[in-house]
Amino acid sequence: MKFLPVTPEECGNAEVDFVLVTGDAYVDHPSFGASIIGRLLEAHGYSVAVLAQPDWRTAGDFTRFGRPRLAFLVTGGNIDSMVNHYSVSLHKRKADAYSPGGRLGKRPNRATIVYCNKIREAYRDAAIVIGGIEASLRRLAHYDYWDNAVRRSILLDSSADLLVYGMGERQIVEIAEALAGGLGVQHLTYLPGTVFKTKDISFLDDPVILPPFRAVKEPAGVSRKAYAESFMLQYRNTDHLFARTLAEDYGTVYVVQNKPAAPLTTQELDRIYALPYARACHPMYGAEGVPAIDEVKFSITSNRGCFGSCNFCALTFHQGRVVQARSHKSIISEAAGFTHDPDFKGYIHDVGGPTANFRNPSCDRWQRESPAPCNRQCLTPKPCKNLHCDHTGYIQLLRALREIPKVKKVFIRSGIRYDYMLHDPQGGEFLRELCAHHISGRLKVAPEHVSDKVLSHMGKPGFDVYKKFASRFEAMNNKLGKEQYLVPYLISSHPGCTLDDAVQLAEYLQSINFRPEQVQDFYPTPGTYSTCMYYCELDPRTMQKVYVPKSRRDKTAQRALMQYRNPANYEIVKNALIKAGRKDLIGHDPKALIRPRYPSKRK
Repeated sequence: MKFLPVTPEECGNAEVDFVLVTGDAYVDHPSFGASIIGRLLEAHGYSVAVLAQPDWRTAGDFTRFGRPRLAFLVTGGNIDSMVNHYSVSLHKRKADAYSPGGRLGKRPNRATIVYCNKIREAYRDAAIVIGGIEASLRRLAHYDYWDNAVRRSILLDSSADLLVYGMGERQIVEIAEALAGGLGVQHLTYLPGTVFKTKDISFLDDPVILPPFRAVKEPAGVSRKAYAESFMLQYRNTDHLFARTLAEDYGTVYVVQNKPAAPLTTQELDRIYALPYARACHPMYGAEGVPAIDEVKFSITSNRGCFGSCNFCALTFHQGRVVQARSHKSIISEAAGFTHDPDFKGYIHDVGGPTANFRNPSCDRWQRESPAPCNRQCLTPKPCKNLHCDHTGYIQLLRALREIPKVKKVFIRSGIRYDYMLHDPQGGEFLRELCAHHISGRLKVAPEHVSDKVLSHMGKPGFDVYKKFASRFEAMNNKLGKEQYLVPYLISSHPGCTLDDAVQLAEYLQSINFRPEQVQDFYPTPGTYSTCMYYCELDPRTMQKVYVPKSRRDKTAQRALMQYRNPANYEIVKNALIKAGRKDLIGHDPKALIRPRYPSKRK
């Protein structure tokens, strides 16, 4: 196995074109964005050195390879460093799956900013390009849950020269070619999928001027309306065919976002996933390894992009709505390669992407050169009349994978959209294949809630759709003679969710006798529609007020109601039911959530 160089000696003590700085441990696998970028640049003839999890306390570690000939490329890692470090309750997490042995403390908070500022200490005028999820979702002014304030573009706080948003492969090759051709990084103002800063915007062609930073940063009612307006302008300019340039005024400088880069073609995706990855963590980590690779080592990314557009998901902002799929040949070749790995036990853990059963664009409008902007959702509140639902190709792919010698089982774990499946006239065939071959007793699905009002705020279909799917799932398993179950993912404390809605959810869990082991509170991460609602307490589409459970008491009550059987939650659940006027759910009735407790009598 050959890895990209991680020491000057491995570079032959020669100057390298790019130094790739990442907040993750170095795992050479296509599930890690830094590895894809490094391998892609290598394939185009550039030399790349990897500086994984450098010591950020001094600038010394950032000089390990000297000043690169073209640029430093900086990413915080596969996950936003703040999400990586803190739970939604702002408690420090106990482990970091992207660090050796899962150990904490290997990267700083706001890693992209810290790394760039240390590079500036060492090399004042070096070209710095930032990318990855942390940079992508913080590219313009954004609400920051950890500061509970609006922060400015990460491009300014990091002192970087250029920001790449989205997946970045197309942009990074264009950047490398421009820099190698002698163009200064300050002149790279024309590339789709990038963000730059400038004092003069007169050269821009018909830009959308966002509300200035000073108008959205203050925690007042007017500024929150301005923030919501700014967010919707950004949200409506995420599709590459009709998006316009955005400009945000910071007083002395503008931050300018070019339109998104065009999605990759099937052939381009195939080439990227065929690059010579070692598909392992670097041997410098020894026996402790890097836990994050365990689940993905024998998983296959078959597609990118998602037109599901759940409001709490940042995929619309990051990967976009256009689904891009790899060819069957490419995927089957990758799977066949697994069988030569001594660690492969015959199980492919996943074949999917953001949504496993999205293998085609939502409709043919994405093939047109100049479609009119589409501001409606593809699946909610009802599926669009132009939506193309077809599982034929995915079924054929899964069957081909099952036929590979030494492959015992092919799982689907990245999640399916059951509403999309139900809309497909041939969806029953996919459901049969799914239940017969691709589940290990339990299928995780994401209804998220039971209240249609809350689901509307989530951008999810009504609960009747889930009940219809659950009924068909049960019938199919009965037909196949299999005992398999649905495990629903549920979110508490989402904007729009009141105490009454939380009680309704608890009643449903009681009716199906389901006890969730873990409960996910809504996490307001950058770049999502729901985070905008959380901060502004407005629906940015309608500007109508939205109830948002923000206090610790409200959030604790909603979470406890989902785990009402836990004795530790008894008093919280009891007080919540009394507050909601639902004392009828405290008693000995079969539908009651908790039993009354009586004072013990002294003998």
